[in-house]
Amino acid sequence: MTIHLAYQQLLARLYEIYDNREAANIADMVIEHVTGQRKIDRIVYKDLPVDEIQQSKLEKIVKELLGPRPVQYTIGEAWFMNMKLSVNESVLIPRPETEELVAWILEDIKTSCKKEVSLIDIGTGSGCIPIAVRKKIPETAVSAIDISDEALQVARLNSIAQKVLVDFLHVNFLDKKQWNQLGSYDVIVSNPPYIKQSEEAAMKENVLKYEPAIALFVPNDDALLFYKTIAKFSQTHLKQAGSVYVEINEALGDEVVNLFKEKGFNEVILKKDMQGKDRMVKATCRY
Repeated sequence: MTIHLAYQQLLARLYEIYDNREAANIADMVIEHVTGQRKIDRIVYKDLPVDEIQQSKLEKIVKELLGPRPVQYTIGEAWFMNMKLSVNESVLIPRPETEELVAWILEDIKTSCKKEVSLIDIGTGSGCIPIAVRKKIPETAVSAIDISDEALQVARLNSIAQKVLVDFLHVNFLDKKQWNQLGSYDVIVSNPPYIKQSEEAAMKENVLKYEPAIALFVPNDDALLFYKTIAKFSQTHLKQAGSVYVEINEALGDEVVNLFKEKGFNEVILKKDMQGKDRMVKATCRY
């Protein structure tokens, strides 16, 4: 079987549950993962052979994808800011809007007058945020916390693979008594849980079935719980003129902005993502 035929057969199967664009993106990822051939190579060299072992791997992957298990979990990897990261069901799949949040932070760090910047990522998951910051600006002192030991194992493996140093700590952020393990930071960042259990019915099956509930859903159906806690944490752990960056549910923009203003932040910015949705907030106290 040629690589072109293998791709076409894979695509036909994926059309059963994915739209055309998503099916093509997934097929590209799978073919590269199994054969090692990039999209451009597959197009130029259509007659490259796919051996029986590779065909067997493809068939196994197709069955999982039709499950419908997300392709990132199926192949065990996801791309984030030009980094190939390991992922499994212990961590959320890194998403493009989080890349936009990191890009915002990087831009602000680079244009600041501070020679040394300290950052903490709350609920780090795969470690994508702190690893990306540390890789782009190596002089940044980067820490990250998570309640999940399994997530921290993934994050540590990713930091080793990317050859960057991140201080990972096991912390239950909602337990304020554990804050004494943490220092003070110029940047506090988080992509926290913000989905109510009551919203579960409206979620896609592949997200609900495979991604970790602890990283998706808030306790007690309080969508603002983590934002309230982050604002409280910042009162004692955010350095003077430091900033908080959070990813948000597109429906919570005004509520998150007002929350930070009520907590004493005098400069709060709500920013849209590339899809035009309210997806991130930056809060700074310049007193």
